[in-house]
Amino acid sequence: MPRKTQNILVLGGAGYIGSHTCKALSQQGYTPVVYDNFSSGNKSLVKWGPCVEADIHDTDKLKQTLTKYAPLAVMHFAASIAAGESVYYPEKYYANNVAGSNSVLTAIKESNVRHFIFSSSAAVYGALKQQPIKESAEKNPINPYGRSKLIVEQMLGDFETACGLKHVSLRYFNAAGADPAGEIGNVQKNPTNLVPVLVHVQAGILKKLEVFGTNYNTPDGTAIRDYIHVSDLADGHIAALKYLLAGGNSDAINLGTGRGASVREVIRSMEHASGKKVRFKDVARRAGDPPKLVADVKKARRVLGWTAKRVDIDTITRTAWNWHLEYGKNY
Repeated sequence: MPRKTQNILVLGGAGYIGSHTCKALSQQGYTPVVYDNFSSGNKSLVKWGPCVEADIHDTDKLKQTLTKYAPLAVMHFAASIAAGESVYYPEKYYANNVAGSNSVLTAIKESNVRHFIFSSSAAVYGALKQQPIKESAEKNPINPYGRSKLIVEQMLGDFETACGLKHVSLRYFNAAGADPAGEIGNVQKNPTNLVPVLVHVQAGILKKLEVFGTNYNTPDGTAIRDYIHVSDLADGHIAALKYLLAGGNSDAINLGTGRGASVREVIRSMEHASGKKVRFKDVARRAGDPPKLVADVKKARRVLGWTAKRVDIDTITRTAWNWHLEYGKNY
């Protein structure tokens, strides 16, 4: 068991996935050091270690933070994440995700840190016909968000050549749900992902859900995604950290459940969790959305010894809704 003095620098640690990972790190005996500019993160989610309020574009501040805390590893969650938005504002995604990551890696190169875990995405694959998707599949992202993540994955290879930085790129599928213990959850004011949008609809914050596309080549015509509970994602980061600290080689690994759920199936699940019908309307497809994304998760099990535990969509919607009922309204 690691000592409490073993710091992990968590960039974007006040965000949704970052905060859940900070809790998991603390439970494993590590000290998460949150580095966040709070443009989208929430200070109330910083509970398990020190916090540095700064931007990842501030390379000098990153260098100072790395020197002060001497972390065993860096976990990078700080990024813009809305695929649909990226189609209309690509400059935001290349500035935040690519240029910001370059600042981070530049600072790390001049430090003693040689372990890095990157928050990548299934969006690097694009719209593949072959499902479930293996890590070896062709990478052909169809939106700037996915391209920005793939560029950073490629940058990591270059920085490994330059300074020996060992890294794992974790390609998430669709993160959803909330901490089952109710300490933290999704506090986004303007969510774009399906489950938190449904929570806002059922809570009366939004009038109705827009279902983007009903004519996909899927059983009910709506898009299918592999929804993974955010606490399982956090556990995946712990597994990747231990893998690297034990001498593991750089790699890219899917984190998902291996199961898919359609938009209409998630709607029905949220209706069950909340006890009331969802108001929605069908609209045209959203630019940059593939019809289906489901993970092949064999590599995560083989390399990291990790598998998702909360694979039922009802568990995901129930924890998201329950967290809002008990705590989310306070935000």
